[in-house]
Amino acid sequence: MKKVFAAAALAALSTSPVQAEELFWNGTIKQVFEKQCSSCHGSGAPEYAAFKKDREGWISKGAGMRMDTYSHLISFVGWPNTGALMRRLDDGSSSKEGKPGNMYRYLGADEQERQANLTLFKHWVGSWNLKRWSDVSREELDGIKARY
Repeated sequence: MKKVFAAAALAALSTSPVQAEELFWNGTIKQVFEKQCSSCHGSGAPEYAAFKKDREGWISKGAGMRMDTYSHLISFVGWPNTGALMRRLDDGSSSKEGKPGNMYRYLGADEQERQANLTLFKHWVGSWNLKRWSDVSREELDGIKARY
């Protein structure tokens, strides 16, 4: 019994650096975004409405929706495109089907880097869920941290 208690206490005391530090867009998250996402979602990418008008045309040019600033990206976390970032970046562990989001593979060169970057995004967002605006609860919205 002492061994079980000691193991539980050790696990509770050992937190990863990601869990110990506060993450901000204008720091770690922006750096990861610039490295992994900006080639398709940078300043040359279209605004959401323009992308939606010609989705296939933009995709054929290698562009997604613009997300290179906090104000652009946060709309894909909270509102109006609630959970879109989470649905796209999730590794499948949060979905019913267990299928990764279509942008998960771009989070890194290998599984270890993808998981590390996903962990950063999850910690930054806080309330990580794949729900859309019509399905998300007030408590889940209140759990979104996503600090600038």
